[in-house]
Amino acid sequence: MHRFGVVLTAFALVAEALPAQAPSDFTAIRLAPILAGVSSARLEADVRTLVGFGTRHTLSDTVSETRGIGAARRWIHARFDSLAAACGGCLEVLDVSEVYEGLARVPGPTNVVSVIAIQRGATDPDRFVLLSGDIDSRVSDIMNARDSSPGANDNASGVSAVLEAARVLSPHRFRGSIVYAALAGEENGLLGGQTLARMATELGWRLTGAINNDMIGNVEGIDGVSDTVTVRVFSEGTSPVESDSARRARRATGGEVDGASRQLARYIKATADRHLPDLDVWLIYRLDRYGRGGHHRPFADLGFPAVRLMEAHENYTRQHQDIRVEGGVAYGDVIEGIDFNYARKITTLDAAVLASLSWAPGAPQAVRLRGAVQPAATLSWQPPPDSASVAGYRVYWRRTDSATWDHWEDIGMATSHRFDGLVVDNWFFGVASVSPDGFSSPVTTAWSN
Repeated sequence: MHRFGVVLTAFALVAEALPAQAPSDFTAIRLAPILAGVSSARLEADVRTLVGFGTRHTLSDTVSETRGIGAARRWIHARFDSLAAACGGCLEVLDVSEVYEGLARVPGPTNVVSVIAIQRGATDPDRFVLLSGDIDSRVSDIMNARDSSPGANDNASGVSAVLEAARVLSPHRFRGSIVYAALAGEENGLLGGQTLARMATELGWRLTGAINNDMIGNVEGIDGVSDTVTVRVFSEGTSPVESDSARRARRATGGEVDGASRQLARYIKATADRHLPDLDVWLIYRLDRYGRGGHHRPFADLGFPAVRLMEAHENYTRQHQDIRVEGGVAYGDVIEGIDFNYARKITTLDAAVLASLSWAPGAPQAVRLRGAVQPAATLSWQPPPDSASVAGYRVYWRRTDSATWDHWEDIGMATSHRFDGLVVDNWFFGVASVSPDGFSSPVTTAWSN
């Protein structure tokens, strides 16, 4: 497998020089060209191409060069190949496939093929962050693979965001690795995500986060609200595969909203607050919407941090619908329903988060909390595997009823910290690793011994 033989250039910045209560300005400087590079015109061009395949239903034509899921995935593969050529081979482009059959929505043998591109990290290549969108589309009848199903918002918008993020990030080199994934078979059972999540497990990926973009272009909600500035981030509170001992500790000391997926969601919100003043992240404390699913779930099911990004106000007349006009209402997921400037904002957030996570070191490990019946709380932790990339640690604390980490302090290279005057019962605590250029890992929440 291709690995970069380069070493990242560290800024001349030591941990003690980092601001005590604000992230380093170096992060804004390094992110600026990435954020400015995201193009609404490029997003629109990619969505139009995907819509032009007529239908991308999982069971649709795989042979035609112009129509169906096969043509769509080959075009995506070619787009990744062109990006790889532009960056000197920095992307490793793969088809990831598995044959499914005997399912309610896949009755006969069907080769479900996703397309991924891996951008290997320079110093910690076995640590990954993943951005995904769904290739397939559908109409009212989930088994109708013949009729036109443009799937402009659901989910050509998400795939276009993945391609655009790969375009603006591939010229850069990062500490960790990035996976850009166009996943197949979402509407037929989250199939492509299941295959890739199992692959990540089998290969031993240290996955910092799986971020799924699913419908990021609609701004006119069925609730009558038009919103061009808000994106929802769905995340579950704790992992379904946590151990019995972790469950007991959580019950005894709290932390029902502090699993790894929730920390990833908070990281996304903090990134937006810091670097994207025209976009507000709305944290939704649920794995997904009621009775519905997305391609982040297969990753969450295996214990990986995973979240879903999507528009704030859905319009159900533009989802899973035959194209028609009924009672004066136009139904169908057509390109006219997408606001590409809004999609650009969310894609810019994607790129900022991927870059920040990949330039940051890994998160601290085995973070422990002590302080019962004391007027102070003490944290201790172990360095991440790529400890050579750590310039210091940032400790966090927040009230137990706060949704976000509201207080932090940079403490240098110590691997423990005492919070004098903070009674442990009233606060949650955590710690993150910080790179020489100011990029922070997600927060690792502290648990009691």
